[in-house]
This record gives sequence, structure tokens and C-alpha cells, in this order.
Amino acid sequence: MDLLGAHPQSTFFMRVRGDSMTGAGIHDNDIISVDRALEPRHGSIVVAIVDSEFTCKRLSLRGGRAHLVAAHPAYPDIHPGEGQALEVWGVVTAALTLFPC
Repeated sequence: MDLLGAHPQSTFFMRVRGDSMTGAGIHDNDIISVDRALEPRHGSIVVAIVDSEFTCKRLSLRGGRAHLVAAHPAYPDIHPGEGQALEVWGVVTAALTLFPC
């Protein structure tokens, strides 16, 4: 498997903190591959910036509005409010779980 995907110049690796995406197989301390050249679409797992903070969530595009959905029932969806900034930074293409040695 090629972790760099089709766009190695625009692919970045990030470490995940938190458990809001465990239902999608992304766990605390995993490393995700994020491709900034891919066009995000409804259902994509993305890295987004909300109010200057990075977050990893599933993108939902409904009724011309974007919101972010966690893959863990303890976390609410993020519905950007009036004046709140939401920028999709890139599309997650893989997750790597590191096991203790």
C-alpha cells in the first residue's frame, strides 16, 4: 500500500489526539495520511480547522451547508454557527495504528 497516495507532494501525516473517530477505525495516537489535493465530498473523513483548531471528522454536506460528524456517540456534531470559520484542510486517506513494543 502506498501511504503517499496519488499526490505525494500534497500528502501530510498527522498524529491523532482523542477518541472522537473510533467508530471509523481512527484511534487516539494513530497517524493519519491527509491528502490536500483531493476534493472533499459528502462522507469523506477530513481534517478541518474550526475556530483555529484542527479536528478530524466525517464531512456532511446537506442543504448547501457543511458540518462535521464524529464517529463516537459521546461527541456532538459540529454545526458552524454565524461567524464561525470552518475550513476543510485535507482528506484522510489512511490511518496507521502503532502498537506498544
